[in-house]
Amino acid sequence: MSAPEPRVQFSADRLLLVAGNTFLEAVRQKLFVFLLLLAVGLVASVQVFREFNFGSSELKFIADFGFGALVFFGSTLTIAATAQLFFSEIENRTALTLLAKPIWRTEFIFGKFLGVFAVVGVFCALTVGLMIVLLRYREQAIMEANPDLVLVNGHLINYADIVIVGVLQWLKFGVLAAITLLIASYSNSNLFAVVMGFFVLLICHLQYLARDAYGQVTILPVRWLVRLLGYVFPNFQLFNLADLIGVGAGIDGLVALRVAAYALIYIGLFGLLAVYSFRHREI
Repeated sequence: MSAPEPRVQFSADRLLLVAGNTFLEAVRQKLFVFLLLLAVGLVASVQVFREFNFGSSELKFIADFGFGALVFFGSTLTIAATAQLFFSEIENRTALTLLAKPIWRTEFIFGKFLGVFAVVGVFCALTVGLMIVLLRYREQAIMEANPDLVLVNGHLINYADIVIVGVLQWLKFGVLAAITLLIASYSNSNLFAVVMGFFVLLICHLQYLARDAYGQVTILPVRWLVRLLGYVFPNFQLFNLADLIGVGAGIDGLVALRVAAYALIYIGLFGLLAVYSFRHREI
């Protein structure tokens, strides 16, 4: 039988305490350091193209390459760290000791989420920060070599767009962390949670195909099923605004806000489902 919720008031302090401990535990893991160094190394490796003059398109190449590294390693870090940090509490029986105290399972789940979310935020901030430094360095060199280039607000690229895309990717990782927590809340295996996390990641990136197929399905039950799946799984393609960097007017702020709200809604929904599942789990 699962333990009942303690009859105490919900406390943001206890939630933040769990989040802080989760954050410290995560940054001590070798996986975080390894993926961070690997991502930073890949982003920095675009400097091998410094001997070639691609004009302003070189900056877009650097941005695309950097965000590609951010998405790949950020997704890996999010899934692996979320599952590992959750099951370490279960396997070491520290969760049982912790939940025996006056702490809500809601505080435990959302504390774990916030800890992972903070770690991934540090990862995104460092990777995007390095990307901006490299872009600024190459932009300066290109402007000196080509003084006649047309500038927008004194720059060849809008650095605010870089930050916006970085924040949106961070929020996407938040959705992925909430989904992985939901899977881990009823799973008995760390490996199962990680594998299913990557499987769901693939589904979310291909979700737009289901929406496109929805209008072509003629069988009504199948059409409803496809439509339902289109709402259950978030569409991660909405977060891929990096293609707009350096093109035309750039990223529309209103569109970015809508995508951010979209992510926060899914984080809340999957987080609440994880809490509900964890309440009925035997520890």
